[in-house]
Amino acid sequence: MTSRSIARRFLLLAGAVSTLALAGCGGKEGDHDRGESRHEESKSEEHHDKPATGKVITVQVTTDEKGNYFSPAEIEAKEGDVLRFTLVTGVHNVHFLADSNAGKSGLPPASDMLQLPGQTYDVPLTFGEGTFYFQCDPHVALGMKGHVKVED
Repeated sequence: MTSRSIARRFLLLAGAVSTLALAGCGGKEGDHDRGESRHEESKSEEHHDKPATGKVITVQVTTDEKGNYFSPAEIEAKEGDVLRFTLVTGVHNVHFLADSNAGKSGLPPASDMLQLPGQTYDVPLTFGEGTFYFQCDPHVALGMKGHVKVED
């Protein structure tokens, strides 16, 4: 067996493994069409006892001449409300980082990157009362962070 045929077999095997890995990453049909995060849908039920029953609070996620920011960045809400992070411009995610929310449990997972204007990530506020801090991971050093104060 020549080194060239070994390399071809290796590339063929690597391609097959990559194809299988990508097939395993697929979500439910239509997830990407609606712009919803697959992670939010699958994990939110695991962490939350109560369903979201309140109002939807829209938080715009933006990059422009002012910088990278959430608007509003300071939010007051009731337990059961839903934060709907909506991408205006840029590429961002939403992350309720455990380090920033010490002692809090049931936090939602970090969202996938929002890349298309109008794409959304919904966070049901069903993880208790308190102040919860969130950030955009790639832009936190530029000040892209916020918090929600949840009351019963």
